[in-house]
Amino acid sequence: MRTSSTIRTGRTVKRTTRAAATLAVAALTLSLTACGGDDDNGGGDSGDKGGGTKAPASSVTLPKLDGESLEVAAVWTGTEQKNFKQVLTEFEKRTGAKVTFVPAQDPIINFLGSKIAGGSPPDVAMLPQPGAIKQAVDKGWAKPLGAEATKELGENYSQGWQDIGKVGGKQYGVYYKAANKSLIWYNAQVFENAGAAEPKTWDELLDTAQMVYDSGVAPFSVGGADGWTLTDWFENVYLSQAGPEKYDQLAQHQIKWTDPSVKESLTTLAEIWGKKDFVAGGASGALQTEFPASVTQTFTGGDQPKAGMVYEGDFVQVNIGETKAKVGTDAKVFPFPAVGDTAPVVSGGDAAVVFKDSKAAQALATWLASPDAAAIQAKLGGFLSPNKSVDASVYPNEVQKKIADALIAAGDDFRFDMSDQAPQAFGGTPGKGEWKTLQDFLKNPKDVAGAQAKLEADAAAAYGG
Repeated sequence: MRTSSTIRTGRTVKRTTRAAATLAVAALTLSLTACGGDDDNGGGDSGDKGGGTKAPASSVTLPKLDGESLEVAAVWTGTEQKNFKQVLTEFEKRTGAKVTFVPAQDPIINFLGSKIAGGSPPDVAMLPQPGAIKQAVDKGWAKPLGAEATKELGENYSQGWQDIGKVGGKQYGVYYKAANKSLIWYNAQVFENAGAAEPKTWDELLDTAQMVYDSGVAPFSVGGADGWTLTDWFENVYLSQAGPEKYDQLAQHQIKWTDPSVKESLTTLAEIWGKKDFVAGGASGALQTEFPASVTQTFTGGDQPKAGMVYEGDFVQVNIGETKAKVGTDAKVFPFPAVGDTAPVVSGGDAAVVFKDSKAAQALATWLASPDAAAIQAKLGGFLSPNKSVDASVYPNEVQKKIADALIAAGDDFRFDMSDQAPQAFGGTPGKGEWKTLQDFLKNPKDVAGAQAKLEADAAAAYGG
């Protein structure tokens, strides 16, 4: 995912059965359909109360670090960065350490490489791809987690979330932030005006889109300037249509991107991307629209916004919070519809990785593995934690509570974002690899074969053959 920094090889991803995925989708569907009531707190409350956790206020033991200084690097910006800094501030209060947030750029591995070459690596970095963790380990940059952080992980995380942070059997990553990336958010007023209902299948989604279009509003807002949003579209269609086994094979490049299953999913995507006026601004407009704007333009403009729906994960709530729309009333959500036999369940995440093996850095990793840290940011909205010890009551609105409950209930039964599992050169670099090819495909959805050939050439190079 990307998670708007949006969470690449991930060979430790848990495999799930089609039946398990079905159960997870069913739980999510039931949860989300219970979220249509009035909800006054859509954007999150920055107050220091608003719900407790199952753990006591000081559930984690941290050392005294008076006089110690730390740097934490992440690609997070705006509200996401501001909210994370509140988590770091609490760490400072509890330990006496001083923590500085270092803004990073995508791809973060390249950013870290330049910092390390200059002799100034951050103490901890938030890596948005399993592949980036593996690269950092392979390069000798990342340090294994210490006993305290590993213990905290074992107490608070399902085995699946622990395994995604492992390389070669050793624990390197703390998945602090997660994302449910199988959601479509919609403008409730637009749907009401169009007489549209929440679709459960791809065909119903196309029918709903036509109704929205006929009402005078473009059906979909697409943040095509950020290539990761396009990979997320593809992954949901592919997981549902091709099934989890094929998904795992393609994620590890055990089958080629020229496989007929990829052709089928790209052809399916073209039913939206290639439909005249189904995407706000057309392809050229979408390719100039960054992810945050793709959300805000869906929930501004009264009953004539630029689009009626926007696909992306639970973190969309942060951007909705920048508008006057309220989550649960003005802005509603439904699970990504089933394209094949079952609806998809795709997750992403951001992991804390230690780059300086110091007492302070290990303490910060321990802190980020605790329910205390996650609860702080959960209260602020636009954040989802895979930490099972965080009580859903801390989340600021009913939609977020239900999404969090569904994530934890799924346990190990999820599929991690495919592009986040790929080598970063293929699945996580702006202007290259999968991001660039899918942007080109958005521009010309008729060229399925050309897109497949380019995806395979880039994947073969990135995976080493």
